Amino acid sequence: MDMWTIAILLAVSVTLVVYSVWPRKRDDREVVKRRLAGGRGANTAAEIQEKARASAKEELVKRATPVLSRLIVPASDQEQTNLRQKLACAGYRHASAQTMFLASKTIVAGVGLIVAGIVGVYGGNDLAVTAGIAAFGAGLGFVLPNLWLSMAVSSRAQRIRYGLPDTLDLLVVSVESGLALDAAVKRVGEEMATTHPDLSDEMRLAAAESQMGIPRAEALENMARRCGADEVRSLVTVIIQAEKFGTSIAKALRNQADAIRTKRRQAAEERAQKTAVKLMIPLVLFIFPAMGVVLAGPAALKALEAVQDNPGLG
Repeated sequence: MDMWTIAILLAVSVTLVVYSVWPRKRDDREVVKRRLAGGRGANTAAEIQEKARASAKEELVKRATPVLSRLIVPASDQEQTNLRQKLACAGYRHASAQTMFLASKTIVAGVGLIVAGIVGVYGGNDLAVTAGIAAFGAGLGFVLPNLWLSMAVSSRAQRIRYGLPDTLDLLVVSVESGLALDAAVKRVGEEMATTHPDLSDEMRLAAAESQMGIPRAEALENMARRCGADEVRSLVTVIIQAEKFGTSIAKALRNQADAIRTKRRQAAEERAQKTAVKLMIPLVLFIFPAMGVVLAGPAALKALEAVQDNPGLG
C-alpha cells in the first residue's frame, strides 16, 4: 500500500468521524436567515452567526470528549479519584475536567500514531519497523498529557508556596483586628486575587464551603489537598490544633508565617550555594577550551612557523 492510499484513507476516516459527531444547528441557521430577511443590521447577523459557531463548537466538544475518553477510563474508583485530585491540584476543578483530560490523551496518542507511522513509511522502513515507530509515537503521545499535568501541579504548588507568607501576614492582621477566621480567610482571599490568584481562589473556595455548612476543619483540609503544597498542609494542621486546644490563632499564624518565610529564605540560600557547582559544567566544556585556544593559540602558531622555517628543529 503506497503513501497516497494511506493518506486518502486517513482523510476519509477523519471526515467520517467529524461528520458523525458534528452538531446539527439548523434552528440557529434559520434564525440567522430570518433576521437577515427582516432587515436587521450586519452587526446583529454577525453576532448571531458567531454565537451559532460557538455553540456548535461547544456541542462538538461535548459529543466528542465522552467518546474519546471512554477508551481509557481508569479501571478502579481509586484511580479516578487520584486523577480528579491531580486535576484539582493543577487548578482544573470543573466537572468535565477528567473527561477532557482523558480525551486529550486519546487525541494526542492518535496524532502521535499517525505522525510516527507517516515518518516510518517515508523513511523507507519495512512493516515491522514502521509498526514499532508508530507504537512508540502512540505511547509517547499517551504519556505527554501526564507529563504536562505533573508540571502544571508542580508549577501551581510553587506559586502557592511563594504567596503563602504574604498571605499569612495579611491573615494575621485581619484576625488581630477582630475578624473571625472564616471572614478573615474570605477577606484575604479577595484582597490577594491580583497578586496571588491561585491561593486566592483556594481561600475563597474554602470560605464558601464553610458558609455552606461544611465544618471549618474539613474545608481547610480540602483546601490543603487541592493546593498540593506541604506548607499549606502544615498551616491547616496548626490552625486545627489551635482551635482544638483553645490557643491563640493569631499567634499560631504569625509563628507559621515566620517559619515559612525562614524556610523560603533557606531554600533560596541552598539554590545559591548550588550555583557554583552547576557552573562547573559550562566552565569545563565551553569557557576553559576557549581560554586555552586564546592563550595557547598564538604560541602554537609561532612554534609551527618556527618549525616550518627551520626544518632541522623538527
